[in-house]
Amino acid sequence: MKQTLIISLILSSISFVQAQDIFTDMPRVQVHQDSAIVRLLQDKIEGVERHETEAQGFRVQVFSSNNQLRAKADAFDMETRLSKLHLDQPVYVLYNPPFWKVRVGDLRTQEDAIVVRDELIKLLPDIVGDIYVVKDKITVIE
Repeated sequence: MKQTLIISLILSSISFVQAQDIFTDMPRVQVHQDSAIVRLLQDKIEGVERHETEAQGFRVQVFSSNNQLRAKADAFDMETRLSKLHLDQPVYVLYNPPFWKVRVGDLRTQEDAIVVRDELIKLLPDIVGDIYVVKDKITVIE
């Protein structure tokens, strides 16, 4: 009798667990990663070695300030804001005394930079007057 009761309790608890969707109450996790990470991992798996070099190119400047009290903090705030947009371009915070600047991308042509600029204007309409293409040394991965 005890064995029958224990077995029926076990079977009913197993069927209860099977009937529940155990994933409905779990929080969802969404992973965002830079496309460069995927490329680096793929290169490692395939045994490909790439080298970084500098070349003349273009970036899109989204912030520049020489305000001694706020410029540094504002530049890093802008970097954080851009990182939340999950762009496929690298973001650079630069200090070129007395200016703090935030620039986006490693773009070989001005046309490519204009495309990125236009995308940033759509994503950040509140700073549209501060977004423009600049010539800069860029990082090229070969």
